[in-house]
Amino acid sequence: MMRLVWLLGAFLLAGMVAPSAFAKGPFGKIHVGDWVGGAFTNDKTGAFSHCTAFDKFRDGTILGVSQSADGTWFITFTNESWRMALQEAVSFALIADGRAHDHLFVKVVSPKTMIAILPNTLLQSFRKSQLMIAEVNGQTIQFQLTRADQLIPTISNCVTKTRAAGVAAAGDFSATVPQQGAVAQQIPDDGSASKLVSKSGTGFVISSSGHIVTNNHVIDGCVSDIHGSLTGEGEIALRVVSTDEFNDLALLKAAKSFNDVARIRATAVRSGDAVVAIGYPFHGLLTSDFTVTTGIVSSLSGLLNDTRYLQISAAVQSGNSGGPLLDTSGNVVGVVAAKLNALKVARATGDLPENINFAIKTGVVRDFLDNSAVSYQTADSVQDRKTADIATSARAYTMLISCSANEKEKR
Repeated sequence: MMRLVWLLGAFLLAGMVAPSAFAKGPFGKIHVGDWVGGAFTNDKTGAFSHCTAFDKFRDGTILGVSQSADGTWFITFTNESWRMALQEAVSFALIADGRAHDHLFVKVVSPKTMIAILPNTLLQSFRKSQLMIAEVNGQTIQFQLTRADQLIPTISNCVTKTRAAGVAAAGDFSATVPQQGAVAQQIPDDGSASKLVSKSGTGFVISSSGHIVTNNHVIDGCVSDIHGSLTGEGEIALRVVSTDEFNDLALLKAAKSFNDVARIRATAVRSGDAVVAIGYPFHGLLTSDFTVTTGIVSSLSGLLNDTRYLQISAAVQSGNSGGPLLDTSGNVVGVVAAKLNALKVARATGDLPENINFAIKTGVVRDFLDNSAVSYQTADSVQDRKTADIATSARAYTMLISCSANEKEKR
């Protein structure tokens, strides 16, 4: 494997620095899950050039993730079966975290290797992804990523330490990376120290094949694997399928099927209709079970007459985000999204507002699901049910969503 690392390091440096330059290394050690690597120098000048880690996948493709001494991130793909011409124009698309990233600059540096710069947006998606898909000249390659959330800060740690102390002092760069779920010091992208903290919200199962709807802000900033759990059941890993930052929606997927799913109300909700909010506010502080609150639809628009939202009087707190808002038949009429900041309003107006909260309308949710090619069920709301019965049914599809995030990104 170390021979492979040296060869790929040579390709990397040849492509990024100069055609005649070669890399020497690895110095020190990067070892995160199946990823291995270390620090490399320019074999011609002896100067530190980059830190890289590699993983080999089932189809024989070797994926390398690197950061250069100047802070540039790049990614390499090598496969012994490829026969590409140098400087060949490669049709290349990369999908990470369920989102396509176009216009990547790709360079063929050997018949078997190509390299691409990683823009910051794609780097952040890579950190949070469990699945990355590369489409190369019409060929689709899937990469099941493991511990990418820990890999990126480990490589950054390697670059920071090697720049400061040189390759002669290189050691185990992965030693400072926390295990999943731990609270420990970590080096984020900007080089400043921060602490990993637990972050949680709510989601609900929308398809029998394992799709889960939540808010985008629930998973935004996660630097570890995202997990979901139904009340009384163990955690399962979730991957991000698609996100809509503007409408604050995210679609996750579990690698299992579900018998019970939420159904979306087929007809529009009205002002004054009774609603039930289900979620996991302040999980672990108040209760490990979900909570149930009731209220009404106060308005068919949100702040500043934003028609994407409903205003509701059902009480919600931090952690309710992404949870289902249900009508009296138990059908979804919205996704709980936010509450009015009472203290800020009180400072501005001198009056303390009460029970002003917001949920995303199902029309927006259905458009999001349609665009994501996810099937869902709708139902007519013809029978009023007791709140306790609605909560019992919701238990089977309402999920606690959790991950680790840098403390400054916790919401």
